[in-house]
Amino acid sequence: MNSAVTHIIRFIFFVLVQVLVLNQLEIGYGVQIMVYPLYLLLLPVEMNVFSLMLVAFGMGLTIDSMSDTYGLHASSLLAFAFFRPIVFKMFAPRDGYDHLLETNIYNLGFNWFIRVFGLLLLIHHFWFFALEMFKMNEIFNILQKSIVSGIVSFLICILMQYLFIRNKKENEV
Repeated sequence: MNSAVTHIIRFIFFVLVQVLVLNQLEIGYGVQIMVYPLYLLLLPVEMNVFSLMLVAFGMGLTIDSMSDTYGLHASSLLAFAFFRPIVFKMFAPRDGYDHLLETNIYNLGFNWFIRVFGLLLLIHHFWFFALEMFKMNEIFNILQKSIVSGIVSFLICILMQYLFIRNKKENEV
């Protein structure tokens, strides 16, 4: 399937899953499952920052408009998109990124995924909950929600990749 079509389908899928399913779940302990940042991670490595931030803003605004969150998701995704190239450079493989491969758990490995996506998801969640509470005297509550929600979201993102993304290396053998 064409790369652009794949990204459009993923965009719609992540928005609908977030808005119709995950935003409706009440787990407790302040846990909010947010898997839509995975969409930004799966975008091509060579995508420039302006385009990445434009896509992030569009996705965040779409989720905000359907969730009545007044820009929390858009702002958090913009922070994710801003830090993505920086974190990608920090954890770049020795030979650099292969621009033909997608940045998923299969192509770059589980350790890379844990470090890169874990850090970006933590930044996203911290920004989200800091804006939601907007009180620095609640820093421990913000950290607790960010870490617990981040761990649950991270595990679901791993599960989603194993369920919905094909391992191209396995198919070649």
